[in-house]
Amino acid sequence: MIVVQRLASDALTAVLAGRNLDQVLRKTWSQHAKLTAAERGAIQDISFGAVRWYGEFSAVLQQLVAKPISDVAVSSLLIVALFQLKHTRAAHHAVVDHAVQTIQAMGKAPLKGFVNGVLRSYLRQREMLESALATVPEAVYSYPAWWITKLRTQYPENWQAILTWGNLHPPMTLRVNSRKTSLEDYRLQLTNAGIDAREMDHGAFTLANPISTDVLPGFREGLVSVQDYSAQQAALLLDAAPDHRVLDACAAPGGKTAHLIELGASDVTAIDIDQDRLDTAANNLARLEMKANLVAADAGKLSAWWDDIPFDRILCDAPCTASGVVKRHPDIKWLRREADIATFAQQQARLLAVLWQTLKSGGRLLYVTCSVFREENQDQIADFCRRHSDAVQLPLLLHDQQQGQLLPNARGDGFYFALLEKN
Repeated sequence: MIVVQRLASDALTAVLAGRNLDQVLRKTWSQHAKLTAAERGAIQDISFGAVRWYGEFSAVLQQLVAKPISDVAVSSLLIVALFQLKHTRAAHHAVVDHAVQTIQAMGKAPLKGFVNGVLRSYLRQREMLESALATVPEAVYSYPAWWITKLRTQYPENWQAILTWGNLHPPMTLRVNSRKTSLEDYRLQLTNAGIDAREMDHGAFTLANPISTDVLPGFREGLVSVQDYSAQQAALLLDAAPDHRVLDACAAPGGKTAHLIELGASDVTAIDIDQDRLDTAANNLARLEMKANLVAADAGKLSAWWDDIPFDRILCDAPCTASGVVKRHPDIKWLRREADIATFAQQQARLLAVLWQTLKSGGRLLYVTCSVFREENQDQIADFCRRHSDAVQLPLLLHDQQQGQLLPNARGDGFYFALLEKN
């Protein structure tokens, strides 16, 4: 438990310093190769939980101490322990004792009494603390104040639901590869394996409980892929035919690229600026026994990759704040700054304008973000259409969407879609 607590608090400290949680954990696994599977699982669960509820427990901590804690490593350890006390089944005395031992192992033995006192004070005052913070949105919802304010302004009827859904654990949703198996046959495989799953639309299943892909029937053979249900709508909406020349811009790690091919696209170019992520896309396509023209380049610089032959269909999966996928990446809440929205909006506008040049007359471009902020979505497309008289926004056949905006819900993450046709 001590090593689990220590490494989880180190992960939180790294996130607060601006690092990506997934990358931090990958580095942790490489540096601590002797960790058991159970220890890795516990570190991952506690790290994600502490990051997800950082807003709540940092507010609690402020109530428990006389003055701010200047040592981030110490406050991270306390927040991890507070998360364990509230959200895990670990015995309270064990959590406190291990935190005291952990602070000593960190070379901060003089703070043993402080750590012990803070955590035991929380256990005594928990109800009073929660009552006192019930009117503090940053503590109640565990988001930065600017994020909450923006959602209240942009979604006056839905802002609380968006925040609440964003703090839940994401479902594990599968996309059945229709080129290799049928929905009925794969449903039978899940049943035979004793895996409880709910059938969704268009060849998808959501599992009652997430499992490792190592035990997922047919995963290695390419019968199925893991992909969020909302993300699966992109390839369906683009509706690429076998004779279409298709571009998937910002394609890595290749989930949407593969889905396009599964649905019948045969001439697909997938571009991404990150070679490592493009290698992941190549591996995913290889598992599915599919091929695409993979290009490592900045999609916004045509001279680096375009051959002057226009595309019939373009999937513009634009870089964004990722504010719609905080269920899967809770660190986004603390890594993003409000000023980042304008920066991403500028990148999106540039990318859209460049890719539009490569679209055939009569062709269609699907603009996609995994954001819920309007500056990146509805406002971006409205501005694009004002500046491009040959762009027509088409209606979407998509349930539960508001002007192309899918909000986070039980089925999937928050995504935005806009389908544009070139006149």
